[in-house]
Amino acid sequence: MIDVRRWMWLGALLALAVLVYLLHGILSPFLVGILLAYLADPLVDRLERAGLSRTAGVMVVFTLFSLIFLAMLLVLIPMLARQLVRLYELAPQMLDWLQHVALPWAQARLGLADGFWKFDKVKAAIGAHMGQTTDIVGVVLSQVTASGLALVAWLANLVLIPVVGFYLLRDWDVMMAKLRSLLPRQREAQVVALAGECHEVLGAFVRGQLLVMLALGVIYAAGLMLVGLELGLLIGLLAGLAAIVPYMGFIIGIGAAMVAGLFQFGGDLYPLLGIAAVFMVGQMLEGMVLTPLLVGDRIGLHPVAVIFAILAGGELFGFTGVLLALPAAAVIMVLLRHMHDFYKRSDIYGEEIDPEL
Repeated sequence: MIDVRRWMWLGALLALAVLVYLLHGILSPFLVGILLAYLADPLVDRLERAGLSRTAGVMVVFTLFSLIFLAMLLVLIPMLARQLVRLYELAPQMLDWLQHVALPWAQARLGLADGFWKFDKVKAAIGAHMGQTTDIVGVVLSQVTASGLALVAWLANLVLIPVVGFYLLRDWDVMMAKLRSLLPRQREAQVVALAGECHEVLGAFVRGQLLVMLALGVIYAAGLMLVGLELGLLIGLLAGLAAIVPYMGFIIGIGAAMVAGLFQFGGDLYPLLGIAAVFMVGQMLEGMVLTPLLVGDRIGLHPVAVIFAILAGGELFGFTGVLLALPAAAVIMVLLRHMHDFYKRSDIYGEEIDPEL
């Protein structure tokens, strides 16, 4: 009977994987809605403890999120769009600078052979594309509106996200209680304990590391803009996003900012020192303030596990796989930890070897 149950569970998991693969094209708004509900549930719970009803608390939280999104839409997105257009315009000039200034300098210092890099083809391709249009927004809109049906589907998914998130957040506690009531009575405590560990791992990453990423993005962007770096906002936010893996945001950010600073300021030393100072301050704040305050000593996902999960999820299921990657990685990490403990307690690990063998 136990073997039959195990095969039934394996069959159910396989059927779920096949269903996700077949429906991954329409799952994105629902998964984003689930993520929003998961992130906002603790805040709504606090509002409930303060005396508000569940629906009123959800409405307060959604109003707050809407105001933040509106502020980003009116302030941040136009600034980013201008910097993207500027980057698009500067790309050929930056390639010229790399070809005629930076790489010859590196070649002279490292003793590399002449002409081992080929920039002419890259420059020609970018120049030809620049001749077609200099408006990135126009390029994006032309691709999106190439099919009226695709545009309607995209808008429908965008509208679905807050609707799904609102109803899931309102009924979150009810759904969790119903799911718990469906668990086998003999295994309820064990499954709830495993789910609690998965929640701790995933919560430490989602609610902690994502807040660290946001704070670092703001710090890097503000600092680089104060230094006067023309692409400071774009590079700072990208460095904050790359901070999903510890130290990756620092490495990518300071590398890109230094290249952009050398191109913009030339040999002027003080702006480059300012760029380095911005990232050093960001790293110190992350290690001494942000991570202890926002993540604490909760168990997070290993950086290698994060990278592999995101790449594997994107390869298998596209954007839907990226959204599912971290929850799946959290569950797998908890299960592997318990399998490790079970193995250490098993007779296989502690098996005594017969000296006569």
